[in-house]
Amino acid sequence: MSVERVLLASPRGFCAGVEMAIKALAWMVRVFDPPVYCFHEIVHNRVVVRRFEALGVRFVDDVATVPPGAPLMLSAHGSSPEVLAEARRHGRFVVDAVCPLVTKVHHEARRRAADGYTILYVGHAGHDEAVGTVAVAPGAMRLVEDEASLDAALDGIDGTTPVAMLAQTTLALSDWEGLRDRAAARRADLWTAPRDDLCFATTNRQAALRLVAPRADAVVVIGSANSSNTLALARVAADAGAPVVVRVDGPDDLDLAALTGARVVGVTAGASAPEELVTGVIERLAPTEGVEEVCLTHEAEYFPPPPALRELLRCLAGVLTPWWVPVGRDPVADRDLDAAQVLATLAP
Repeated sequence: MSVERVLLASPRGFCAGVEMAIKALAWMVRVFDPPVYCFHEIVHNRVVVRRFEALGVRFVDDVATVPPGAPLMLSAHGSSPEVLAEARRHGRFVVDAVCPLVTKVHHEARRRAADGYTILYVGHAGHDEAVGTVAVAPGAMRLVEDEASLDAALDGIDGTTPVAMLAQTTLALSDWEGLRDRAAARRADLWTAPRDDLCFATTNRQAALRLVAPRADAVVVIGSANSSNTLALARVAADAGAPVVVRVDGPDDLDLAALTGARVVGVTAGASAPEELVTGVIERLAPTEGVEEVCLTHEAEYFPPPPALRELLRCLAGVLTPWWVPVGRDPVADRDLDAAQVLATLAP
């Protein structure tokens, strides 16, 4: 097999929420002696999780198992009110690294529930984000995954009850739009957010891939199997016309035989996948004519460290300064700090 050219989608890889969460957990590892605890995986990527585990981070599925007084981070996917309350008991130091876009959906859910709406939540059963969001207003929310479950939910709602529709932020745009339009056709009064709940980074990565896929003989999507936005990218590539689509965790998982005959290969990465994996995949593909970056847009969004961490870092200013903070710079001002670089240097 000989790949001539790689079409590299841009944007790809880490989104602003993942950047924030990884940098926050890196600080926790730097500030506290191990173990540092994290409720659920900080992001859905095997490489990121294993690197933090090697540094003494313990990922747990029940915050009640975290010892009193221990440092605890809550993942970027968001947590239920019950988890938040339990986390803050027993003197634990808690940093909530929830993505602000997920917080926005939680806020919408509370408001619509308070106003008497039945809320149709489009998401994947069992996904951390869906579990946390539905728990915000469990009595008012109905989880919808497909057309059948949507129709069943609507059939069970009285015609006089107002209906709202919210979405898991990592969905494919086509999945959301199809179900939203189907619901709107049945309920003309359907409420949806003025701006879609879908993450801008998820939407951008899908749109960039749609530029790449029709030009490629095969597409490689980098990201873990439990990453919703990664799986959505694989579906987008197939829907956009890529003859072959493979998802890999990284270069070691790439079976070149699956790409036999592919002269032009598209490459992208889910929002939780480090850029080092992209570099490794391209090196493994070894394109004879190089790499062409296909750029849709440049993302400038930035999320600052979580409030509890900002307060802690300001208290420690001048006492504990890791390599990634230049001398004399406010450690909280990390807009220009690259999470991928921090992650790469955290390898023990």
